[in-house]
Amino acid sequence: MKLENYLLEEFNIDKELLKITKKAEKDIESIFKNIDEVYEYNQLKVLKAMQENKLSDIHFASTTGYGYNDLGRDVLEKIYADIFHAESALVRPQIISGTHALTVALFGNLKYGDELISPVGTPYDTLLGVIGVNETKGSLIENGVKYKQVELLEDGSFDYENIKKSITEKTKMVTIQRSKGYSTRPSFLLKDIKNLIDFIKSIKSDVICMVDNCYGEFVDIIEPTDVGADLVVGSLIKNPGGGLAPVGGYIVGKEEYVENAAFRLTAPGLGKEVGPTLGITPSLIQGLFLAPQVVASSLKGAVFAARLLELLGFNTIPKYNEERSDIVQAILMKNEQNIIAFCKGIQLGAPVDSFVSPTPWDMPGYDCKVIMAAGAFIQGASIELSADAPIKPPYAVYMQGGLTWAHAKNGIIIAVNDMIKNGSIKL
Repeated sequence: MKLENYLLEEFNIDKELLKITKKAEKDIESIFKNIDEVYEYNQLKVLKAMQENKLSDIHFASTTGYGYNDLGRDVLEKIYADIFHAESALVRPQIISGTHALTVALFGNLKYGDELISPVGTPYDTLLGVIGVNETKGSLIENGVKYKQVELLEDGSFDYENIKKSITEKTKMVTIQRSKGYSTRPSFLLKDIKNLIDFIKSIKSDVICMVDNCYGEFVDIIEPTDVGADLVVGSLIKNPGGGLAPVGGYIVGKEEYVENAAFRLTAPGLGKEVGPTLGITPSLIQGLFLAPQVVASSLKGAVFAARLLELLGFNTIPKYNEERSDIVQAILMKNEQNIIAFCKGIQLGAPVDSFVSPTPWDMPGYDCKVIMAAGAFIQGASIELSADAPIKPPYAVYMQGGLTWAHAKNGIIIAVNDMIKNGSIKL
């Protein structure tokens, strides 16, 4: 077969590894059918939203300065609102990351004396500084917001009893992180998030339920706003940017809460009326159009990685045949050396900076050294094939992304092959 010969001759892939990859591909065939059905549904959903809002080439024009009357920005936000079945959306290149989008939503809707609860345990590392769990200048806690968190039960499910006890008259918002982050809990399925939101609303109906949707967009045919979330937040250099968005984030949900966030992003009284797009609107719109397909490719890569590494003796979260709520694949690598070896292998299989060897370093916002492999066209874009990990027990590496299924698959093969060559994996 020409493909196999090319891998053998040009990439020096181990012959035995190729046999194992064929078994992995055979095992996951039926799962791909469901992924493709979800992809096609979401593609039609995006298409319909663009048609309903009469998207035209006039919306691709650039604005500068204040950005008043930016037609492209405004129609893009209407498209996002329609896709998420939400009242309003804030989609801006001025939002630089998922953490920044969450910060804008939190500070826009919480005031001195309000109470924020995380009913899903500890949030992602970089949000700990925003909240003030890790003492940080300008944090929510420093600004008088109270914070509580309710740990998950041992099986990773919600502790409804203690969630009920934690909610008081001062509870203004709960923040629900859909993806596992740097933990080994399962990512939450939307049906579970619905149950949690319904439970919280039954105790205090005016609590703002915000979902951190990073890595989750287009994995299902519905989004958190479809199951009761008041605010949904994410990054454009993850799923919804489709690999083309060079920067940006979004906040969708109830109009009042989105407007509050907009006043925080720009200035009170200005809100969504200002904010230039500086010529990147075509990338944001086209990236959104491609996003369902790109997310499907990423999901296929995650399923393939899980099955391949399981066949090689590693534990994975989720297992290859388990239901998924995001594109993140956790692999328990057993030790620090294996983490570093896998990340170096992923970098070796990248289209950009494949010659670079990633090493752990003290990244801002984390409590330990972190290694990140991301040979990406957009810096930090984890919708592109990438892998990262905190260097601490249980020594899990988190892989995500893949703009195409072909690259996701072969990038993973190259990574594992490199681990075989350096002795980290023995066949």
